[in-house]
Amino acid sequence: MARSEIDYGGMMHRAMQGLIAGVLRDVASQGLPGEHHFFITFDTRDEGVEMADWLHERYPEEMTIVIQHWFDNLTVDDQGFTITLNFGNSPEPLRIPFDSLRTFVDPSVEFGLRFETQEHDEDDEEDDDGSDAVEEPEAPKGSGEVVSLDKWRK
Repeated sequence: MARSEIDYGGMMHRAMQGLIAGVLRDVASQGLPGEHHFFITFDTRDEGVEMADWLHERYPEEMTIVIQHWFDNLTVDDQGFTITLNFGNSPEPLRIPFDSLRTFVDPSVEFGLRFETQEHDEDDEEDDDGSDAVEEPEAPKGSGEVVSLDKWRK
C-alpha cells in the first residue's frame, strides 16, 4: 500500500530517541563528563515501565529522574534503558522504555528535547488566532530552550 505522506514527525521522534540512546550508552561505558547531568521525565503508565510498587504509587502518571552524582547498573538497549537510582538511601532499579520518555534535559549545556504523546498529538488543534498550540514544559532552573518536535508538524 502506498503511503500518502512522509511521517517526518515519527522519523524525528525515532531519531531523537536514538540520540538519547547514544548519549546514555556513552555514559554507561565512560561515566558523566564534566558538569553534565540529565533530567528525564517519563510516563509511568506506559507499557514496559518497571519500577517498585511504592514508587509507582507515589508517581502514578509521570516521574522525573535525575542522573547526576550516583547511579548504578545503567544499561541501554534498542527499546529503552535500565538504571538503579537512590531514593532516600534506598537503591531502586528502574526500566524506562524510550517510548515512555516525555522530556530529556541536560541543563549543563542548555540542551533539551520534548516528546509529544500520540494522545496529545490528536488533541493538538490550532488556536483561534491560527498559531500552533504548543505548551512548553517547565524546564529546570538554568536550562535552555526545550525543543518541541511538534513545532515543525502540520
